[in-house]
Amino acid sequence: MNGKLVSVLFLCCIASPAPAFDFNLDDLGKTLDTLKKVQQATTDINEPKEIKLGSGIASNLLGAAPLLQNQRVQKYVNSVGRWLALQTERPGLPWQFGVLNDDDVNAFAAPGGYVFITKGLLAQMRSEAELAGVLAHEIAHVLRKHHLQAIKQGARASLFAEFAEHALQEKAADPALAKLVSAGTEIYARGLDKNDEFEADRMGVVIATRAGYDPYGLPAVLQTLQGMNAQDSSLALLFKTHPGLNDRLSLLDRAMSGQFDRFEQQPDHAPRFMTVMNKTGILVNTGNRR
Repeated sequence: MNGKLVSVLFLCCIASPAPAFDFNLDDLGKTLDTLKKVQQATTDINEPKEIKLGSGIASNLLGAAPLLQNQRVQKYVNSVGRWLALQTERPGLPWQFGVLNDDDVNAFAAPGGYVFITKGLLAQMRSEAELAGVLAHEIAHVLRKHHLQAIKQGARASLFAEFAEHALQEKAADPALAKLVSAGTEIYARGLDKNDEFEADRMGVVIATRAGYDPYGLPAVLQTLQGMNAQDSSLALLFKTHPGLNDRLSLLDRAMSGQFDRFEQQPDHAPRFMTVMNKTGILVNTGNRR
């Protein structure tokens, strides 16, 4: 709420018929406090608070599916992810990338630079460019603060204001933070707005291309998923929380048409990817794409 709106509200109060000097200071204090909370709730939280919130959400995700106990693959995915993050406008975030020990096909991001990909999705890939495309899509969610916006829209204004005020206080358990972490975690069960996903697809292609990868890595992954059995239970959450694959591929095709031809010769680093996967024992799908 801006200053002009506050002024209008104040003038309306003055203009309303009322007995002279019938003015309750307690009511005024409550009204101003409410206005302050609404104003706080509509402002963006700063980076330290974003990171703290994201850390809590990431912990919840890891509670549902722990990290794959394989240092080689974790180091490899982190090296690809951090190289991608360096190509963005927020290279200074404490970016952390991880592979979840989960056979479901999915990937997640949390505010502050936390990005996860499941072992099930990794096993459907055939090149480092494909991995880069998926990680770049998740990085885009962090850059555009899609999850933060979804939390703001879903949480009560007073709750978000409470977090904005107290999140940096050193407490063993901050109730406001815990409530927002819970609200943020629920987003992963229902998904983001489809326009956020489309934006992340477009940005992901740009980030991966800027990092020197074949720009068609992400579309290749989407084509692979399109060729899987739609009744496969490992795809259930992905299909529930994301737009249809046909729509995503169609929009990417239009966005990329004629714009990325000069980058087609950028490497996909498939041999390097396959070497790492073979040595880490992850069975990669080598079937033909549609």
